[in-house]
Amino acid sequence: MVERVKKIMYDKDWEVEKAHFNWCEEMISHNLKEYQRKVDESKKESEKLYEAYQSGDVELYDQLVVSDNNVQSSQNVLRKNQAAFQKPYFGRIDYVDHKFKHMESIYIGKNGISKDSSTVIIADWRTPIASVYYENSLGDGSYTVPGGEKIKIDLQQKRTYDIDNHKLIGYFDSDAATNDELLVKYLAKNKEAVLSDIISTIQDEQNYIIRENPFKNIIVQGVAGSGKTTVALHKISYILYNYGEKIKPVEFCIIGSNEVLLNYITSGLPDLDVHNINQMRMDTFFCSLAELGWKKEYRLTDIKETLYWRNSLGFASELEEYLNTIRNRVIPLENVSDPSIGVILSKESIEEILRRNCNCSVNYLVEILNERIENRIDLLINQKDIVMRKTKKREYKSYFSNEILKKTALELYVDFLVQYMGKGKFGIKQEVTELMDGNLDIYDVAALALIIKRILEEKEEDNYSQIIIDEAQDFGVMLYYVLRQILPKCYFTIMGDVSQNVNDKMGLDCWDDLQHHIFNNKKDKFYLLSKSYRNTIEISNFAGRVLEKASAGIYKIEPVIRHGKEVNIVAETERSAIFKVAELVNEIIKSGYNTIAVVCYDENESNWLKEQLKNYILLKDAEKNNFGKGVMVLPIRLTKGLEFDAVILWDPNSGNYKEHIMDVKLLYVAITRALHELHIVHKSPLSKILK
Repeated sequence: MVERVKKIMYDKDWEVEKAHFNWCEEMISHNLKEYQRKVDESKKESEKLYEAYQSGDVELYDQLVVSDNNVQSSQNVLRKNQAAFQKPYFGRIDYVDHKFKHMESIYIGKNGISKDSSTVIIADWRTPIASVYYENSLGDGSYTVPGGEKIKIDLQQKRTYDIDNHKLIGYFDSDAATNDELLVKYLAKNKEAVLSDIISTIQDEQNYIIRENPFKNIIVQGVAGSGKTTVALHKISYILYNYGEKIKPVEFCIIGSNEVLLNYITSGLPDLDVHNINQMRMDTFFCSLAELGWKKEYRLTDIKETLYWRNSLGFASELEEYLNTIRNRVIPLENVSDPSIGVILSKESIEEILRRNCNCSVNYLVEILNERIENRIDLLINQKDIVMRKTKKREYKSYFSNEILKKTALELYVDFLVQYMGKGKFGIKQEVTELMDGNLDIYDVAALALIIKRILEEKEEDNYSQIIIDEAQDFGVMLYYVLRQILPKCYFTIMGDVSQNVNDKMGLDCWDDLQHHIFNNKKDKFYLLSKSYRNTIEISNFAGRVLEKASAGIYKIEPVIRHGKEVNIVAETERSAIFKVAELVNEIIKSGYNTIAVVCYDENESNWLKEQLKNYILLKDAEKNNFGKGVMVLPIRLTKGLEFDAVILWDPNSGNYKEHIMDVKLLYVAITRALHELHIVHKSPLSKILK
């Protein structure tokens, strides 16, 4: 039971909290002045050292590096204190450590703040002790420190603070991390304000995922608005804070379906103290893995949906069988023997080399085996018989070789497709023609990447250790299979909602194949996020009725109890409909909301509507891939993963949105982008899906 503590001036507890808050503000103010002074001094020192170094005093280089590091360190601490100044902390825990038998009182904030080098006054939310605030109920509990040691405690109080703009407004004592009253208050703000309050309102189910061990794969099925992207970003921040010595920022890569989504995701990272993270669209990520000359020889095309059969584990299995046949042809498992000197390399030795280098390409294995043959000849032939040694080395120099290794990845892929199609399942002539012309879609590129990995790769690459995939349902199972094979040492965080798969047979409608056939290690985890924090009850209920048609009720929305306006459905003529959209935009802006999306069926419709609206309202250019304040006109596919204060759904008529599962999912996606207001303006009869 949550009980609000009243703000009464003679309440002793309130006076103590107010005094502590004022003290923290004073400490932060002192830190701001002190670290600004350190930054200024360090910069001056670096400038002098740089001038001296440029003048030829190269021995100062090490001092210059140290000085630059001091500047960055002071700037980082300064930034944290600046960020904490308006809202220094959001929670507090009081507990007794069972081992040392003394009471501790810890304040927890978005940024860790210290009084001096040894005195922490506010613990960073990512610290191990902060997990108690999110995870433990009152009474006996524990937290785990780096290294795996579990510290047992008795949690006696958990307090959540309502602080805004340098002012302590109130606080709540609770057995939960935050209570619904405070959470709803934050969610009711405009989008920009909501983002700044997320850390203080992380919920149990989200926190478990954020603090999950990074050395395992996790799949997260989350309904629209359940905080999947937020969880992914905080997970990156948590990993870098607690595992920074083992995992560096450059080892991360965030993968999404389009640039607008990636820009939206990564724009929140600096605020979480995360920098230098890689980000790529899935198609360009595969291009980088395949290392092909994209600017000259090849062109990425839209997915060839008529060739849907490529998106299956069966297709991947047949490709693997074909590549394994090539390996067996190039590297037969038999003794390498010579009449003069006997067995040079035994079958058992070859098997052992293959076993120890199981992730290496045929090209690389050939190099290893030929080098091993050369070493064995040196060992088997007497040192004095120089002529014979040279003769035998020349004779066996390229023992393991084959003309097939001279083919390109594309040629091998075409050979495979011709064989695969030769089984009578599908026609392939048009596909081969397009491929040979260099027109490849993401599934073609994935196949090429696997061919390069298995056959042609010069050396094994380990560029990444953590891959985060958002809107994961947009990509088919074959792509995940290839990723797992090409990056066997990587750990994947896969976030998606199969109810939002709008790619029909080329996306994911369930997680079974990923769970049971690809990420099926005992350590791998599957999480379900069913509570939606994005939409009001009114929007959630409206979306829920559509979702029933999209998923047959498999994943239901559990909305946070936050009421707002009813969904507004307006019928207009074509001309008056455009004026109505402009009128609604102006009303929404006056309400204090500043991220607005006018959502259309496809790009053609959105381009047409932009032309109609540009004389009446100022539009933000979505093509520049920048997400922020303003009004955007977007096709539904580009809104996936995004959220807006208000959404105006343009003309969802029965001509575009037929009673087909893909159109149902499109409407579900469009509806669930809205945090506070959803308006539907139509000039044609409404789709039956919405009736």
